[in-house]
Amino acid sequence: MVKLRIVSWNCNGAFRGKYDAIQKLDADIYVIQECEDPQTTKDNGYKKFASNYIWTGFKNKGLGIFVKDGITLKNNNWKSFGLEWFISCEINNKFSLLGIWGCGNYVEDIYVYLNIYKEKLENMLICGDFNSNSCWDKQYKRRNHTVMVKMLEGLGLSSCYHYKENEIQGKESKPTFYLYRKKEKGYHIDYFFYDKEKVQNIQIGEFEDWIHLSDHMPLILDISY
Repeated sequence: MVKLRIVSWNCNGAFRGKYDAIQKLDADIYVIQECEDPQTTKDNGYKKFASNYIWTGFKNKGLGIFVKDGITLKNNNWKSFGLEWFISCEINNKFSLLGIWGCGNYVEDIYVYLNIYKEKLENMLICGDFNSNSCWDKQYKRRNHTVMVKMLEGLGLSSCYHYKENEIQGKESKPTFYLYRKKEKGYHIDYFFYDKEKVQNIQIGEFEDWIHLSDHMPLILDISY
C-alpha cells in the first residue's frame, strides 16, 4: 500500500511569494491554481520548488502540478479543446490525477471536459478549484454542479469532503473560499473526487492561517492506493 498527501490550493496569484507557506503542509503533490509559469519567473526559490512540475495557462496565471523529487510525473497530454484549465497526468506510472482550475464558463466547461474523457476517469483522482456549488444549479440548467457530481459518482468518484464529513452538496459547514476575503461570505467551491475507500483523511485550511495569502483555503487529502 502506498500513501500520498495531495494539496489543492488556489493561491490567488503571485505564487513565487507563497510556495514556502504551502510546503509546510509536507505534501507529495501540490495542485496549484492561479500560479505563474515557473519557466518565466526570475525567482530562484520558485524555480527550485518547481523542479518537477507540469504547468498550463496564459501569460502569468495558470494551473500547475508540482511533485517531490523522486516522484515520476508524466503528462497525459489530453487536449483541452479550448476549455480552461486542466492537466491530466500519471504519478509513478500507477496513480492517475486530473487537476482543474474552473475558469471561463466554470462548471459548464468542466462538465463538457469530463464528458469528453468520461471513459478514462475511473480510478482517477480529480481535484482543484471548480468555482462551483449546487447552490448555483439554476444558473447553469443541464450542465450544473449536481449533474456533474452525479456523473462522477456513477464512475465511483465521490467528493472526499462530503464523504468524510457526512455532509450534502450545497450544505457544507466549512467554506473553501471567502468572497472579498470576508469571513461571513464563505462558499465551498474546491473539491477532491476519488474512490472513497482509498481516502484516509481530508482537511481544509483555517481562515486565520491562510486568508492573508489567498481568498481560497488549501485542501489537504491523505490517500492510500
